[in-house]
Amino acid sequence: MNLRSGYPFWLAKNGLPFDYPKLERSTRADVVIMGGGISGALVAYHLINAGVDCLVVDARTIGLGSTCASTALLQYEIDTPLCALKDKVGLKNAVRSYQLCVDAILKLGKIAQKIKFADFEFKQSLYYAAYKKDIDFLKEEFAIRKEHGFDVEYLDKPAVKKQFNIDAPGAILSAVGAQTNAYGFTHALLQASKAKGLRIFDRTSIVKIDHHKKGVTLTTESGLTLKTKKLVYATGYEAVDFIDKKIVDLHCTFACTSEQANEKTKFWKDDVLIWNTADPYFYMRNTKDRRILIGGRDEEFYGAAKMEKLLPGKIKQLVKDFNKVFPNIEFKPEFGWAGVFGATKDGLPFVGNYKKLPNSLFALGFGGNGITFSLTVAEILTDMITGRKNPDAQIFSFERV
Repeated sequence: MNLRSGYPFWLAKNGLPFDYPKLERSTRADVVIMGGGISGALVAYHLINAGVDCLVVDARTIGLGSTCASTALLQYEIDTPLCALKDKVGLKNAVRSYQLCVDAILKLGKIAQKIKFADFEFKQSLYYAAYKKDIDFLKEEFAIRKEHGFDVEYLDKPAVKKQFNIDAPGAILSAVGAQTNAYGFTHALLQASKAKGLRIFDRTSIVKIDHHKKGVTLTTESGLTLKTKKLVYATGYEAVDFIDKKIVDLHCTFACTSEQANEKTKFWKDDVLIWNTADPYFYMRNTKDRRILIGGRDEEFYGAAKMEKLLPGKIKQLVKDFNKVFPNIEFKPEFGWAGVFGATKDGLPFVGNYKKLPNSLFALGFGGNGITFSLTVAEILTDMITGRKNPDAQIFSFERV
């Protein structure tokens, strides 16, 4: 499955920073992680630091799936608002899901610092009402977050205008958020893990997977085998090919960056992450090299050819969307692309065992919170593999559907 179209900014910026070999002989490991994007990289990082013998295998060159198309706004807000999520999964699980995303952002920042990955910045997040009719919802969402200890502030129309120069009926300002470069972060994680013994193979397609009572055997297109006690599926949206139940709907989102601004240019207050209540929502951030990144205008995913056809028109629409919010900030598009994302019914990821595939573990951080969820997924799977009980695993299990 082609998970992106156009030319993602991160790929243009970073190119191919590291080389990884193809698998050239049959081998084994206690854990094989299939998928070398941000989810697989985070799982590998946690496992290798827990002393687990593991390797990563990817059919593509590392990071060239949906990871390099990620806009990497790291927010604790899930695609399903907290006031709606509580009705889907219960108040306790809903609040805990949001808390885990807050924790994930903070932990990702610590990891970035530890492995000396510089393209990670903590930011506040502004969630504004796209329409006047959204105010009642926004106030309800603010109230439930505030009640359960999230660091938020409600801004009325004059306050949004005064602080951020945005004409919006109201907004929630959240203290916790971040932005990064998912593609660069993935390579940094893998390099740090490689230094501790992780084996990484890309451009190695798996054509057959045999699950059995004692483990799993994977066969490559060239006839080599990988034998393992546990197989972690970190193949993102392509994992739907291995699961015989409907767990996710595939969509595509469109994004573009502006040309680079000069060093004196100021965009908006504190360079906060910005998104709105529209469906699909419009979002924006800046980049470390002084560009504006905008995205949205989501569509159902019907294949890469359709994404490619829609892309030029979507970029024009996104620029118009930006000009409506900030008419006095010039936006000249330079890089534009589209990427696939998955939406679950409750907005939560799927983690852990899938009973029909013995010795399988799934790391599926679906939704707009794919990176933050991937951190939580990595912690849960590491606990499962090392024999520790994780109390949060049940929230994201396959048994909930």
